[in-house]
Amino acid sequence: FFFSAGQLSRQAKVQRQISKNMRASLLQLSVAAATAVYVAAFNAQIGILSRPRRSTVLMSSPIADALRNAKLDIPWLSEGEGSKDNRVNIPPHVRRVLDMPGAPRRVAESPEQIARVRDRAEAAAVDAMAVKDSSESESDAWWRSPLSGTGGREITAEEPLRVVIAGGGLAGLVTAAACHAKGMKVAVFEQASKYAPYGGPIQIQSNALRAIQRINPKCFEELCAAGTVTADRVSGLKIGYRRGNKLAGLFGKGDWLVRFDTLGPAQEAGLPPTVVVDRPVIQQILLKHGVPSGAVHIKSRIVNYEDRGNGDGVEATLDDGTKVYADVLVGADGIWSSVRKVMHGLGDGAGGFAASGAAGGAVDDAEARKLARDTVRIAEQASRRFSGFTCYAALTDIHASNIEEVSYQILLGSDKYFVSTDAGGDRQQWFALIREPVGGVDPVASPEDPNPKLRRLREEFCPEAPGDQNGDIWDPFALELINATPEEDIKRRDLYDGAPLLDNLDLRRWWSPWSDGPVAICGDAAHPMMPNLGQGGCQSTEDGYRLVEELSTVRHTRDTSAALSSYSRKRIIRTSIIQGFAQLGSDLLVDFDLMMTIPILGPFFLTMTQLSMPWVLRFLYTPEF
Repeated sequence: FFFSAGQLSRQAKVQRQISKNMRASLLQLSVAAATAVYVAAFNAQIGILSRPRRSTVLMSSPIADALRNAKLDIPWLSEGEGSKDNRVNIPPHVRRVLDMPGAPRRVAESPEQIARVRDRAEAAAVDAMAVKDSSESESDAWWRSPLSGTGGREITAEEPLRVVIAGGGLAGLVTAAACHAKGMKVAVFEQASKYAPYGGPIQIQSNALRAIQRINPKCFEELCAAGTVTADRVSGLKIGYRRGNKLAGLFGKGDWLVRFDTLGPAQEAGLPPTVVVDRPVIQQILLKHGVPSGAVHIKSRIVNYEDRGNGDGVEATLDDGTKVYADVLVGADGIWSSVRKVMHGLGDGAGGFAASGAAGGAVDDAEARKLARDTVRIAEQASRRFSGFTCYAALTDIHASNIEEVSYQILLGSDKYFVSTDAGGDRQQWFALIREPVGGVDPVASPEDPNPKLRRLREEFCPEAPGDQNGDIWDPFALELINATPEEDIKRRDLYDGAPLLDNLDLRRWWSPWSDGPVAICGDAAHPMMPNLGQGGCQSTEDGYRLVEELSTVRHTRDTSAALSSYSRKRIIRTSIIQGFAQLGSDLLVDFDLMMTIPILGPFFLTMTQLSMPWVLRFLYTPEF
């Protein structure tokens, strides 16, 4: 209803696309409704229903005033505030959350610590980029030998399960580490010619930390030590305007609409709080402590496979024609997965882009332009949806003005929003998401326009009169980060995610959408999602843990199909709910101003969003194992 109201206002073409996506997202969220008993049981299991609520979500509105005046016990409601210098006056009930026993204490980074974080990231990038095929012994090259073809075999310590993984990004490396920890033979084939640092730091939230802790305690310790804690400060949603849109008088400039707690779920699970870790550092840790030497093969892409049947495993084909043999094939090769293309019988043009998160996608402007054109062409064949947003992203060296009070914030605007997070080492990772048609590219730099991306972003997030295209004056914090970023460090890409679980009426996909015989997919190959929840990498980590846990029960190679089917069924509900939340959240974030101008319904919508946020966050951040 709210979205339909927004359609009446502007950008009919783009709105129609977003409306289509949103209806699909709502269809996917029907999975959440159908599994209400499951979610309730999950919440009850971890004690949420009986535990006093903490002050995790805060708001400011007449609805909140009415609720407080009615003396309802909703402790997470409170006044928001804005201030000219972007500082945060932390109210007492938020301070109580941050001061809980065992909560991390914010300590300003020293120059030595800043240098250490930056040096570690640079060294890790060099280490990861240096990964190459090592000289193989006969035992390392087990995947070159055809399987016996005699109806399978018993799994023993001497003859363990043999697993081949397509893709060496986060999902692939975590899965490989889990296989190695269980005594399985594992080989990873990554199409990238090197591990590139593009992509910025990754949030490792408590659910992913639990999975890594179960897989490899040493990797867990190293990640916690290398990460920057973000749960020791305020995070939330904030009005991005300093002057202009007043949301029908309900909110003032710079007000915090929602603030939330990522600390509670971690403490309840007995885990450290959310940390942000540089992508190359994660790769370095997994390669050093989790994956056996010689197991990762770069410049090697799996393009096809054949199920040999009867427990005799799978025969995969590399892009150079080399045959690879294994008991199990795992497709962790990203949103444009070649393994998924074969599994689901998609068109020939449905796979073959960057095989995983290892390469990080486009690394220069020329490649970005080509990628934008090619993606439009193949997205429909690949059953991938354009989200309606283009994203500018960068990692910036800067001592942010609000670094001691805010760790993560989303500045909300009309048809766009700006996300920033502390990345440690006096750096900020930021994303500018702007609603526009698919396939757009920035002009080529010229003497007249040497910095086209910076020029556009300064226009979109203008902090002074006459404002952006709608006349709105933006919070200067957005431009603080943009202006500190060199043009060449800003990357642009259109955002795609996966069609909802129920969007394709394929009964086989309903029963086991992520597996087919001895083959399974995980990570973005299975459930690509919008980045606003920070759960893409976390869900990939959960996938790797759960997939290998199911494989560890296999006693005969004929049982691999049942184990992978069980993995698919156990993971599909949780990831579908999160995938739907991510897409729906992005759609609503850019239309929040339209919704808030709808009398009665607007404030009601925001209040319900704020009331539900603790439950959503606990569902996201609390591991299910």
